[in-house]
Amino acid sequence: MTNQVINNTVRWGIIVASLAIVSLILWNTYKFFQRFKDEERIKMEILASAYKGINSDLNAKVSALELQIIESNNSIPMIVTDHEGVITFDVNLDENKKTRNKNYLQEQLAVMKEQNEPILVQTILPDSVRKDYIYYKDSKILTNLKYYPLALLFILFLFSIIIFLFTKTNKVAAQNQLWTGMAKETAHQIGTPLTSLLGWVAILREEDEKSPIADEIEKDVQRLEIIANRFSKIGSETPLVLQNIVSLTEKSIAYLKSRSSQQIKYEFHSSSDEIWVQTNPELFGWVIENLVKNALDATRGKGKIDINIDQKESYVVLTIKDTGKGIPKKLFQRIFEPGYTTKKRGWGIGLSLSKRIVEKFHGGKIYVSESELGKGTTFCVRLPKA
Repeated sequence: MTNQVINNTVRWGIIVASLAIVSLILWNTYKFFQRFKDEERIKMEILASAYKGINSDLNAKVSALELQIIESNNSIPMIVTDHEGVITFDVNLDENKKTRNKNYLQEQLAVMKEQNEPILVQTILPDSVRKDYIYYKDSKILTNLKYYPLALLFILFLFSIIIFLFTKTNKVAAQNQLWTGMAKETAHQIGTPLTSLLGWVAILREEDEKSPIADEIEKDVQRLEIIANRFSKIGSETPLVLQNIVSLTEKSIAYLKSRSSQQIKYEFHSSSDEIWVQTNPELFGWVIENLVKNALDATRGKGKIDINIDQKESYVVLTIKDTGKGIPKKLFQRIFEPGYTTKKRGWGIGLSLSKRIVEKFHGGKIYVSESELGKGTTFCVRLPKA
């Protein structure tokens, strides 16, 4: 059993145990609440018996026990009404609210009717039968106890969110570690055939110093060196240098332009010949190429790609606009997620990698500024101005 399996088992064991403990607390709290509520009911029934004793003979001397029972209720709000619903007595209610609000007692009576069944006090008098009703609502202690399970459920909810975020973060970290390892291994593996290709280029030069074949192979070898260098920088510290983003963008586009369809029209505009930013040339060149490749795929080999660079007071804006198939607005954010792709043979890492390079390494921002189905898409990259 691997360490990862053991860690997952321990993690889920802790989660299950925590849920079991919280569930047990909730159950015991509920039982305690019901028991406390029953005890309050019994207390009110005893109070009703004392109240009945007082009513049985209004001219007789009220016993000290009955008065003591009536006066002992200092926590449960209570209202007494006659058989016609007229309020005759109340206790443990807010005196200030009674003074300020004429409807306060009726409002409290409505609350009491919803919370508990009234207690009928039936007193037999010499010439009639008197009926009174005792209404009451939960005491402050019982009310606070009622909200305790809700607080526990809220804590459980937060606990679940924390666990979910923790698990998701671990998963993302593991995926990032895997991608970093694969990138570095790819760079290492590319290095061996590159050395061999450089040797073959040298042999071709010896046979024909101005060989066009050797020139093209050398360009592709240099291209592979750039790619290997980019992969080697994934997961490593990436120092930024002062760079003219105009010349960097033109250089990145030139390679793809020479190898794309002749039916693709490129237009490049810049507000200045020199716009300086702090950037890593290899990685940012990768971003530009990813966006241009994305535009080429969207146009399907026929259309127009506009690249524009403009400088503001504190930042530089690079936009790449195509005349391709467009992107639905609901996917503006999702297309930057790792693994998401609409291509049959795509990996879904180009845009997510570009987002990581722009935002994490350069402190910038990349997003879809606008898109319309059937008309095209505009990607926008913002970088801090040097």
